[in-house]
Amino acid sequence: MANVIIFGVLDTAELAHFYLTHDSEHEVVAFTVNREFMNNATEFRGLPVVAFEDVESLFPPSDHQFFAPMTGRGMNKNRERVYEQAKAKGYTFISYISSKATTFGNEIGENCFILEDNTIQPFTTIGNNVVLWSGNHIGHHGRIDDHVFFTSHVVMSGHCHIGSYSFFGVNSTIRDYLTIAEGTLLGMASAIYKDTEPWGVYIGNPAKKLPKPSHETY
Repeated sequence: MANVIIFGVLDTAELAHFYLTHDSEHEVVAFTVNREFMNNATEFRGLPVVAFEDVESLFPPSDHQFFAPMTGRGMNKNRERVYEQAKAKGYTFISYISSKATTFGNEIGENCFILEDNTIQPFTTIGNNVVLWSGNHIGHHGRIDDHVFFTSHVVMSGHCHIGSYSFFGVNSTIRDYLTIAEGTLLGMASAIYKDTEPWGVYIGNPAKKLPKPSHETY
């Protein structure tokens, strides 16, 4: 059990508070955001909201852990930045893995947000700062690197390697034995049949690469 500070005061933070309160042994004690985005807010979900710039003096890393369950905006770079900044302040991170997810003792990193009805098959590892929204199939003997976001009902077949900063839209599909390069964006309901190129955007079935890079798209 840990006393947890959640980064954010929007929907994802509210969901994280709900899941941790109802489906974990952790206790959420505060929320934090950058001072410029506080908008005079001092409370959220009945708990204090403090400036991220001051959080370590009010809730010391020696007694608290951190959770930054942010969206995939900026191809996960925004979430990575907060993750690295909180680590620099001395915080360790929890991960939330739903009791309604199916796992088999897989290696799962820190600051992961894994919701209900995910199936993570044996012999697949998941890095740090990864979000698996609800209802995904994560195939066997695979690897998901750091700072990746799966939305919902994504199928990752067996023996795939997912590069950092990748983002997968709802109902997208990844064929087995593929290497998905860092920064790949696979659009909603798209299916990828071959290895991707770094920072590529792919849509359709079979997916075709668009000319604009992902870091200029999302």
